[in-house]
Amino acid sequence: MKQAALFSPVLIAGCIIIMLSFAVRASFGVFQIPVAEEFGWRRTEFSMAIALQNLFWGIGQPIFGAIAEKFTDRKAIILGGIVYALGLVLSSTAVSPGAMQFYGILIGFGIAGTGFGVILAVVGRAASNENRSMTLAIATAAGSAGQVIGAPLAEFLLNFMVWQSVFIAFAAIVISSLVFLPMMKTERLASKAELEESIGQVLMKAFKDPSYTLIFLGFFSCGYQLAFITAHFPAFVTELCGPIQPGGALYSVGITSTSRLGALAISLIGLANIAGTLMAGYLGKYYSKKYLLAWIYMGRTIIAALFIALPITPLSVILFSVAMGSLWLATVPLTSGLVAHIYGLRYMGTLYGIVFFSHQLGSFLGVWLGGAMYDIYGTYTVVWWVGVGVGLFSAIVHLPIKERPLPLLSKT
Repeated sequence: MKQAALFSPVLIAGCIIIMLSFAVRASFGVFQIPVAEEFGWRRTEFSMAIALQNLFWGIGQPIFGAIAEKFTDRKAIILGGIVYALGLVLSSTAVSPGAMQFYGILIGFGIAGTGFGVILAVVGRAASNENRSMTLAIATAAGSAGQVIGAPLAEFLLNFMVWQSVFIAFAAIVISSLVFLPMMKTERLASKAELEESIGQVLMKAFKDPSYTLIFLGFFSCGYQLAFITAHFPAFVTELCGPIQPGGALYSVGITSTSRLGALAISLIGLANIAGTLMAGYLGKYYSKKYLLAWIYMGRTIIAALFIALPITPLSVILFSVAMGSLWLATVPLTSGLVAHIYGLRYMGTLYGIVFFSHQLGSFLGVWLGGAMYDIYGTYTVVWWVGVGVGLFSAIVHLPIKERPLPLLSKT
């Protein structure tokens, strides 16, 4: 009985849409070098396009959450898919940094409509209280599954077609995901008192609660670390890692160049995070979510510090990818579950969307700063150490959060 309730049509459809959306999103770092080499752009210029994607993904998240709550979830997802595909097609025609950056704004809005904010709110409402933490983890892990296939698929397609054609192919993938929308029918599970509260009342309650501010601030470093690594790690590995030795273990399984190693690293992060995210969802059912989040951020801080402090080799890249991947999106089901637990389900999409904006501010800074510091110093070292610092900050700010449901304003 529990198995049937857990793997509902809503969850299955949500997982597919998130997986395909994130497969495309996770691939952009692979295009850093091909696009820069074709047009002679500085690293900052293409990085800014990816940074703007992340920023407007964050800006769009509460907007699409509100659209979903007013006009239905499916209409919000359809709008997001169309905008996402349009941004990809237009990006394939860009010949200047300004055009690429402007179209990146459309892609960011599209990701907001097909990503975590809307989808997690749908699957969260469709789940029982007992299964909600695990359901959110499964949907989040689907994003990691997309990351497993996205970067290697882009690297593979670039062997046969120009990057512009790959963008168009990815636009078709995004549109194709919308055929699963008819499966996403769900009732809005909320108490009568929750339904009587207006969105203004709920936002006022959240904004006055110091715990909501701490959740908002803590999610910043997650976005910084994830976006920086996704956007810059393939290029970082290609340029700084030692050559792949013929006859070695990596060479024997087809990893013959550092460019392939960079794509593999992104894939390994996503693969490891499937297990890590599911484990986070399972633990979130039994243990304090705020303490789990603090441990995850501390773990990321230690892993990143060790990686950048020690010599960088193909082996260290593999070990880092697996270790960081196990904690990669493990924060998402715990953070979204924490928001639902404290503030209720009725406006979960909007409330989580606002928190997610902090995540995307961090993403914007991580991607942009990575490109800017590389152009100035020819290295990413400063950006890595900033990531270590903000990771430690996030570990600390989760500790004072009061992890209990707030009383409804209608009862006070």
